[in-house]
Amino acid sequence: MNSKNKETLVCALGGLGEVGKNMYVVMHEDELFIIDAGVMFPEEDLMGIDYVLADYSILKTMQEKIKGLIITHGHEDHIGGIPFVLQNLSIPVIYAPGIASKIIKNKCDERNISLPKIITVNEDLVIKSKYFNIDFFTTTHSIPDSFGLAIKTPNGTIVETGDFKFDLTPIGPVANLGKMAAIGNEGVTLLLSDSTNALVPGFSHSESVVDDALSEIFAANSKSRIILATFASNIYRLTHIIETCKENNRKVAIFGRSMNTSIEIALQYGYIKDKDIFITSEEANKLEPGKVCLLCTGSQGEPLAALSRIANGNDRNITLMPEDTVIFSSSPIPGNTLSINRIINKLYLKGAKVYTNTSEYDVHTSGHAKEEELKLLIRLIRPEYFMPMHGEYRMLKAHANLAIDCDIPEDNTFILKNGDILALKDKKVYKKGSIPINDIYVDGSRIGDVGVSIIKDRKIMSTDGVLIVILNIDVKNKKMFTEPNITTRGFVIVNDNQELIKKIQSKTKTIALNELEKDNFNLTDLRNRIILEINSYIIELTGRRPIIIPMILNIN
Repeated sequence: MNSKNKETLVCALGGLGEVGKNMYVVMHEDELFIIDAGVMFPEEDLMGIDYVLADYSILKTMQEKIKGLIITHGHEDHIGGIPFVLQNLSIPVIYAPGIASKIIKNKCDERNISLPKIITVNEDLVIKSKYFNIDFFTTTHSIPDSFGLAIKTPNGTIVETGDFKFDLTPIGPVANLGKMAAIGNEGVTLLLSDSTNALVPGFSHSESVVDDALSEIFAANSKSRIILATFASNIYRLTHIIETCKENNRKVAIFGRSMNTSIEIALQYGYIKDKDIFITSEEANKLEPGKVCLLCTGSQGEPLAALSRIANGNDRNITLMPEDTVIFSSSPIPGNTLSINRIINKLYLKGAKVYTNTSEYDVHTSGHAKEEELKLLIRLIRPEYFMPMHGEYRMLKAHANLAIDCDIPEDNTFILKNGDILALKDKKVYKKGSIPINDIYVDGSRIGDVGVSIIKDRKIMSTDGVLIVILNIDVKNKKMFTEPNITTRGFVIVNDNQELIKKIQSKTKTIALNELEKDNFNLTDLRNRIILEINSYIIELTGRRPIIIPMILNIN
């Protein structure tokens, strides 16, 4: 049968209804390409979880179809999941831009994970397979080497933008508008486009505006030590921070492992050329404050990041001084505002002067397109069908409305969830079912072992605590030795609640004696009866629901 009579399928495994863990799949018959493999950082309700991954479990059943993993750029929400994916899937080749390749190699080296072959992505690269012809176009983003994809399939062309903005005076290369327009002229069936700033009117500010704002702050605080926190992955930002320090005769000390890694990559690829500007923390402490800039991680209030350690007085090398000037050259990621505000308050309490991104000082600009840029992209590509991606539901909805404003019929727009499948056939696009999707949690070295029930238990323990019931039972003779022993963690203080503890002991004893009298007595039934009845009893007495853990010792 001719392959054109078969459907081309598109599915998001992560990245829809959320900002993070981007992972998309394009498949035709026996060929499948994965686009990006990111992580999402957990919010406070995911206790003990380090990372959240897209659900790639379906790919294990299609292992033989995977022809490669294509990376659009080197941000965590697009590459952070690769070390974990490689532990569970066999990827024959990774196609990645130069900067992303370096970061991926570092990540895998840290975890002793062997990498498949990596082919460097640039605008000259064309990936050709039996059914696909994949071309690349340069985009502007907050990290160098960012690309969008034009994927020619037997059923039409799919364009996937990656993360992008339009900046006519960027620090790095300008987006290739000519190639985007040429792709649009050839005809595009389906556009998948970044929705992060779909609710923000206008055009995003240029990085050059940030450069001007930082120069103004440096000049106004020429006698103070400057502590500057930003995203380590924003290499363009790091480049002009270093240039600003050079222009203001300041040396730079680096704090934070990811910041050190990014600086090394920037030096290696020539984005930063002056190695002599960097000094150690010991050298920084010996210089006059006005001659130093401390460049650090922690712009999102991460508790273990460099800026948090400095603000909390826990850094071994740097002590915050009342005359310090602190600059947050970033914007809050959703869910991080409270953490950032805590750090800012601590900095103010210690006398520091703090600058954040405001209408007065543009110390940060987004790497994502706003409304007018999204419209421009749609006009350049001119797709017949449109699927917003990379964003929360409200962002996806707003982006779909922008597409409708740009003359794409409403029936040709698709606001989907992770796991929903789009089918292309004869240059038509339609929804075709879905697959079940569940987040994959990384907890230390464990991948996917922690499920929803464990997270629920952790939440209960954090609010209502744990109550442990210890019983000594002679199972053979069906006798109970000693009174039940009750201990708690996070529920009540035993010494201060003797009356309550005695009631629980008495109730436990009654349950145990009743079970021991049964002809079909067994330990499993006793454990279940204790959990059920003690749980109800404690709710009645206190209104709380601690986790009940029976520990029954069989003493013969």
